[in-house]
Amino acid sequence: MIRYTLLLTMLISAFTLSCSNGQQAGQSSDVQRINDYIAGKDYKKYEVATFAGGCFWCTEASFERIEGVKDVISGYSGGEKDYPTYKEVSYNRTKHAEAIQIYYDPEVITFDQLLEIFFVAHDPTTLNRQGPDRGPQYRSEIFYHNKTQKEKSEAYIKKLDASGKLKDPIVTKLSKYKEFWTAEGYHQDYYEHNPQSGYIQQVSRPKVKKVMKTFSHLLKEKYKK
Repeated sequence: MIRYTLLLTMLISAFTLSCSNGQQAGQSSDVQRINDYIAGKDYKKYEVATFAGGCFWCTEASFERIEGVKDVISGYSGGEKDYPTYKEVSYNRTKHAEAIQIYYDPEVITFDQLLEIFFVAHDPTTLNRQGPDRGPQYRSEIFYHNKTQKEKSEAYIKKLDASGKLKDPIVTKLSKYKEFWTAEGYHQDYYEHNPQSGYIQQVSRPKVKKVMKTFSHLLKEKYKK
């Protein structure tokens, strides 16, 4: 099921961003392979994490506020079709999940800490659902890039499940990373560009505020009160 008011929001957002030059310089409105998207950016010293936790507008904004995170890119992962479009993913035609690709400095923030944030930034106990968003495209999933990430994810899920902090079992999937497709340009930094959007105010903002409150000690300076 597409997010409520989604089609109207997409049209308004695309028009607004285009008229206001809200898109970042050089940003394409088309879906791209992640390597093409970051070509020319000096990200060699950064490590990568790929998470799916429902709406990427929410998770992108949450991680962008964390010290040590260089970049967070919204996109699609875990599907079967090359160059999937937002419409195709929204209607679950490609088996992709809305996901984010995080580039981070391991000397400042660790993968373990990113895992902790991930499990606060979304509800890992609801199968194929996050709030009003329903369908496999909104599933909870970690796309691990190596054996270490897989083992750390497995261990953290086991620990969190055993802690009793969550009333229901975690349903987060663990899958080997294969490909990440960047979402259309107007999705990037959507939270920042559309603060008055009903979805942002009612769904995204509470999630972002929860992350900021829980991890206040990890916030970038400009987000500290």
